[in-house]
Amino acid sequence: MAKALLGYVGGSDPRLLAEMRRLQQRVQDLESELGRIQAENEALSAAASQGRIMESIDAHQAEPALT
Repeated sequence: MAKALLGYVGGSDPRLLAEMRRLQQRVQDLESELGRIQAENEALSAAASQGRIMESIDAHQAEPALT
């Protein structure tokens, strides 16, 4: 039983390390995207509060409404 415990505690599983690295990268990607979206949201909020939100919408690129 001691060997089983030492084997469990002692070694690092390469699959676990790879998964941890992948998840850390995913968290960094999501944090970056969150920062970008928050900045965009703040810009839109500022434009809306100044009454310029309609000027920032390009009608030629707008998608048609679903019916």
